[in-house]
Amino acid sequence: MRPPPLLAPAAWQSPPRARCPRRYLVQLPGRLRPSAPNCSRASELSGRLRLTSSFSVLCPPSNMRGLLCWPLAMSLLLLQPWETQLQSAGPRCHTGPLDLVFVIDSSRSVRPFEFETMRQFLVGLLRSLDVGLNATRVGVIQYSSQVQSVFPLGAFSRREDMERAIRALVPLAQGTMTGLAIQYAMNVAFSEAEGARPPKERVPRVAVIVTDGRPQDRVAEVAAQARARGIEIYAVGVQRADVGSLRAMASPPLDEHVFLVESFDLIQEFGLQFQSRLCGKDLCAEWGHSCQHQCVSAPGTFYCACNSGYKLAADSKSCLAIDLCAEGTHGCDHHCVSSLGSYFCRCRAGFVLQRDQRSCRAIDHCSFGNHSCQHECVNSPGGPQCRCREGHDLLPDGRSCQVRDLCNGVDHGCEFQCVSEGLSYRCLCPEGRQLQADGKSCLLLEAEKFKTKALADAMSGCREGHVDLVLLVDGSKSVRPQNFELVKRFVNQIVDFLDVSPEGTRIGLVQFSSRVRTEFPLGRYGTAAEVKQAVLAIEYMERGTMTGLALRHMVEHSFSEAQGARPRALNVPRVGLVFTDGRSQDDISVWAARAKEEGIVMYAVGVGKAVEEELREIASEPAELHVSYSPDFSTMTHLLENLKGSICPEEGISAGTELRSPCECESLVEFQGRTLGALESLTQNLAQLTARLEDLENELAHKK
Repeated sequence: MRPPPLLAPAAWQSPPRARCPRRYLVQLPGRLRPSAPNCSRASELSGRLRLTSSFSVLCPPSNMRGLLCWPLAMSLLLLQPWETQLQSAGPRCHTGPLDLVFVIDSSRSVRPFEFETMRQFLVGLLRSLDVGLNATRVGVIQYSSQVQSVFPLGAFSRREDMERAIRALVPLAQGTMTGLAIQYAMNVAFSEAEGARPPKERVPRVAVIVTDGRPQDRVAEVAAQARARGIEIYAVGVQRADVGSLRAMASPPLDEHVFLVESFDLIQEFGLQFQSRLCGKDLCAEWGHSCQHQCVSAPGTFYCACNSGYKLAADSKSCLAIDLCAEGTHGCDHHCVSSLGSYFCRCRAGFVLQRDQRSCRAIDHCSFGNHSCQHECVNSPGGPQCRCREGHDLLPDGRSCQVRDLCNGVDHGCEFQCVSEGLSYRCLCPEGRQLQADGKSCLLLEAEKFKTKALADAMSGCREGHVDLVLLVDGSKSVRPQNFELVKRFVNQIVDFLDVSPEGTRIGLVQFSSRVRTEFPLGRYGTAAEVKQAVLAIEYMERGTMTGLALRHMVEHSFSEAQGARPRALNVPRVGLVFTDGRSQDDISVWAARAKEEGIVMYAVGVGKAVEEELREIASEPAELHVSYSPDFSTMTHLLENLKGSICPEEGISAGTELRSPCECESLVEFQGRTLGALESLTQNLAQLTARLEDLENELAHKK
């Protein structure tokens, strides 16, 4: 059994007078026995250790209850040199990496024989340490009124060289500037230039300060700075040392870092205590380290470590999984997935990992033979996709293909008709016209030029007529934008044959799809140029085909005087012209009949998929004169000839004639004259027809 250390604890501020107990325990080899030492002068020593007969006794102050005065010096121990005592304390201490600096007080208060005792103490302590560049590095500085480096941490790697330097040490024998020495140790002795290992290597830094008096400068602030830099400080006071200064210098806990020795003769006892702390104390086991994974003990300290695959966090206690993918050296083609201490590669959808576990190859879905594509199969990350050959479009089923209708997909520029032919298209001209060199425009043949002149002459009378004309234009989705432009061009061709003016022909236009929109009413524009410009500015509506709703709007609003229609008393014809390309999505019968009842002459122009029954129901009687049809939007222009005689009757009211009531005498006479003339013309036509039939009958009889 070993007695408690013969050192004054850190709690002592100034040793008060004390009494020795009656009996003491003396350490003897192999056994313990009671003894009654001489304590007659203990009170005069105020708790300091002194030599009485063959024993040295340390009397602690009265506030350290429970401790006994211990005989320290034994004849057997005193016969041994101090360096031998330290070596005999046990095997050499393998502390692991440690940077250890001794700060030695060599002021004038340290007597020569006491300094020699300290020299032997240092040599003995060195022999108990595992000294080396990769183990414990040792540096020694001495101080008085100035600081002198005996040898820095990186100077020697052999114990013999260190001992030689210590034995050659000459005391400075001046003042006691302990604060200056701590400042030097912090800024110089523990620098990397002097041989200290970098902070990132986490090698503990320990300073042992040995002094015998009160410092002549301040130590508290500079010691706090040194501790903040990670230097662990042991403060050893000998004889006249000031306990308050020792406590100000040492690291916490103070009871483990502050030592008070009675004389230089007993400093080897501190060496034994210090050696046991470096070698035998497991701070991880004694302290609450809070390390997440591992705690590693080091001389006088400890540090946290992490398991494989983890790294230490900024708090130096927690552990974070190492993200090997984030280092950018994984070599994965697509994705890198981190796992504990490792990683693996993963491919995007539609790819498979190769044998090297890094490269990715696209999956050939088309090779499976189940894609059902009509033309071509193409691999994609999401699976197989079908593709059509050039000139074809993929149908909504995603597999079938159909020939692309280039006429509806491009601005072909054909004057009349466009016909798709595989990867291209061509323009066609109607009968009586010839395709020009540009492949788009058509030229009238000589026979057709004569017909056109006759048509123009017949239409010239229209420029003198009075008509209120409302156009209902189908703007549904089935018309398509390029065809809607053709409809607007056709409307402007009609306008070109009319005498547009406030007193002549007034034109209004309504567009319909799922709803009805008045583009411009009858009374808005007074010239043909204004009307044509307004037609070109119309925007295509798309969506459904509500023809019945459009007819109702025309009857209720478009031919009202508020919209610009002239009063009925003026007997101005009211004409409605409907353009449509398909079946109506609502009922048309009610408002088609209502329009006729209101005296509106109705014309129906159907294109493409227009339904003949609906066109006849919309149009006035006879249907043959009021219904027109074209299989394609590009061929609508031939309908102008059919419309010219109906919209502008040959015997219309002259623009220069004053409008009169049909009930006046002159009007009745004029009507009678026109009627008789028409009957006479009809009679002549019938006579000619009868004569022709008779000739045919004679020819048939002669052949028999």
